[in-house]
Amino acid sequence: MPLAMKTISLLLLGVAPNSGLLWAAGGPPGDLSPEGAEGESVVVQSDSAQRPSAAQTEPAGKYEEYRTRIETIFLKKRQGGVSCYDCHSTLSTRLKLEPLSPGGSTSWTEEQTRQVFAVVSRLVDPSEPLRSPLLLHPLSQEAGGDPTHVGGKFWTSRDDPEWRMLADWISQTFSSLAGTRTAPSLKASSPSFEFFTNKVQPIFLKNRPRHARCYSCHTLSNRAFHLENLSGANTGWTEEQSRRNFQSSLQQIVPGNPTSSSLLLHPLAPEAGGDSFHSGGRQFESQDDSDWITLAQWVRGAGAEVDPPSSLEPKSWIYVTNSASDTVDVIDTRTNALVQILRGIELPHGIAFSPDGGRIYLSSEAENVLAVLDRKTGEILEKIPLSGRPNNIAITKDGSRVIVGIRSEPGALDVIEASSLKRTKTIPLHGRVHNVYVTPDSKFAVAGSIESKMAMVADLQTERPVWDLKFGSGVRPMAFEKNSDGTTRRIFVQLSGFHGFAVVDFAKQAEVARIKLPDEPHGFGVAEGRTGVPSHGIGVAPDGKSLWVNSTLANAVFEYSLPDLIFRQFIRWDVSLAERYPNGSHSRPTVRSSMFRAQRRDWFRLLIPEP
Repeated sequence: MPLAMKTISLLLLGVAPNSGLLWAAGGPPGDLSPEGAEGESVVVQSDSAQRPSAAQTEPAGKYEEYRTRIETIFLKKRQGGVSCYDCHSTLSTRLKLEPLSPGGSTSWTEEQTRQVFAVVSRLVDPSEPLRSPLLLHPLSQEAGGDPTHVGGKFWTSRDDPEWRMLADWISQTFSSLAGTRTAPSLKASSPSFEFFTNKVQPIFLKNRPRHARCYSCHTLSNRAFHLENLSGANTGWTEEQSRRNFQSSLQQIVPGNPTSSSLLLHPLAPEAGGDSFHSGGRQFESQDDSDWITLAQWVRGAGAEVDPPSSLEPKSWIYVTNSASDTVDVIDTRTNALVQILRGIELPHGIAFSPDGGRIYLSSEAENVLAVLDRKTGEILEKIPLSGRPNNIAITKDGSRVIVGIRSEPGALDVIEASSLKRTKTIPLHGRVHNVYVTPDSKFAVAGSIESKMAMVADLQTERPVWDLKFGSGVRPMAFEKNSDGTTRRIFVQLSGFHGFAVVDFAKQAEVARIKLPDEPHGFGVAEGRTGVPSHGIGVAPDGKSLWVNSTLANAVFEYSLPDLIFRQFIRWDVSLAERYPNGSHSRPTVRSSMFRAQRRDWFRLLIPEP
C-alpha cells in the first residue's frame, strides 16, 4: 500500500525523459521534522510547480465553506447581467472556471468544484493572504486593487460584504500555510533601484519583433504604468527620470511575488498565465522569456541585500542545467523563486560543486570544456579544454579533483586538478562514458557506458583502470552502499531494457544478483518512448538504511531495505502535465553527503547548502 503523498519527504523534480528525483535532507520518507529537508518541513518543488492546494493541507470544513459560500461569487450576475463565470469559463486566464454541464445546469459537480477550488487556491498568497490576486484584481484601484480588470471593478471598497467574506475565508484558510515557505527578508522595503536601472529599464526600450517598444505607449499620460519621456536624441533616462520610472513600476508589482504583479502579467500571453488582454500585445509569449525572467528576478528582490536566514532555515538552491541551451537556472528552495541565471555554457551537461560551495563545475558538450564558475557571482573563472565531448562529472570528497566522463570514442576519464584548473590526466577506458561516480571513500571512479554495456573502475591513486564488468545491457545510473569503514560494499546498477537493478559486490568485482521491480503498478512510458529505460533513477538514503529505485513504467518509486534488499513499498507520483498525457517518472538520484544530485530531463538539478 503506497504511503500518502503528504507523509513523504521524497521529491520528484521533473517528468519528462531524464528528469530528476531528489532526497530531502532530513532523510527518507516519513521524516517530516522541522530540521529535515535542509530546514524545510514541506516537500520542495521546482519553480514551475505550485504550492500544495488547500484541499491537500486544510481541514475539510474550509473546503465545505468554499463550496457553500465562496463558489457562488463566481456565478453571481453583476451589472450588465455578466458573471465571473461568463468570461473565466471561456477565456484563457489564471482563474480558469470549469464549464457547467450542458442542459441548463446552474452549479458545478463535486468533481468540478474540487478542480476550481485547486485553481482558486493558486491565486492566493499564503504569506500575505490579503495581497492575493483573487482579492485585488476585481477591487477598485482606489481601494488598493490592481490597476485594471477586464471584467470591471465590482468591489469599490474593502468594506463590501462580499469582498470581506472572501477575504475572511482566505485569511482563515491559508494563513496556516504562511510559514511553510518563508521568503528571505529584504533590508530594503522595495526591490533594488540599481538592478532596475541596469537590468529592467532597458527592457522598456527594447525593440521586439512585431511589437512596438513598451516606451512608445507607456509615455502617454493616461497609462497606469507611466514612463518618462526621453529628451532629444537621448537613448537613456537620467537618474532623476529613472527614479520616477522606478516609482511607477513599484505601483505595478507585489514585491516578492511576480505572479501577482501586473507589470509582469499584463504583457504576458494568457496561455502562459498572463492577463487576457494587453493593448500592446503579447510582449512575452512565456515565462521562459529572458526579459520576463529578469523582471521576475527584480520583483523577487534581485540586487537587494538579503538578511542571513535563521539557523533553522539554511539556504539551499536547485541548479537546473538547460542542456539544450546555454543557461543554468538557480532556484531558491524556500521560495521556489528563480534567483540567478548562469550564462555562457553551451549545452551544459554534468555539474558538481566544490566542498565549500564556492565553485561550480559544468561540462559543456558544445565546447568540449569543463567550465569553472564562481557560485555567488556566476562569473566564469576558467574553461578547461577536455580530451573529447563530455557527459557527466564527479568530484572527490576533498574537492581536489574533478572527474569528467568522455563520451567520444574510445572513451576516457579526464582528471582535472582543482588547485591549478588544469587537465592533468586522461585515463583511457574500454567504452564511451555517460555516467561517472566517485566511490564513497574517493579511492575509485566508476564509469558507466551505454554502448559498451559495462561498468569500468579506475583507481584514483594510480589514475589507471583496474577492472571492468560487463552486463549485456547499457549501463545507466548507479548508487553506492558503503561499509562501516567508508569503503565501497556494493554498487546498484540500472540497465537499459531492465525494469530493476543489478547488484555488484565491489570486493569480488562481480555481479551477485539482479533484482526485478514489481510488475504493478504499470502502464507508463510508452507515450514518451521511454520503455528502453524502464528503470532510471536510483539512490541510497542518507542514513544508509534504504535504497530507492525509480520506475518509468510504474510512474512510481520503489523502496528496498538495506542491507537485506527486501521490498517495502512503492509511492506513485502524479506527474501529469496540464493538457498532456500522463508521463512516466524518469529520474536519477545520487546521494552524496549533504549534497543531493538529480539528473536531468533536458536538464540537471542539484541541491547544495550554502557554505
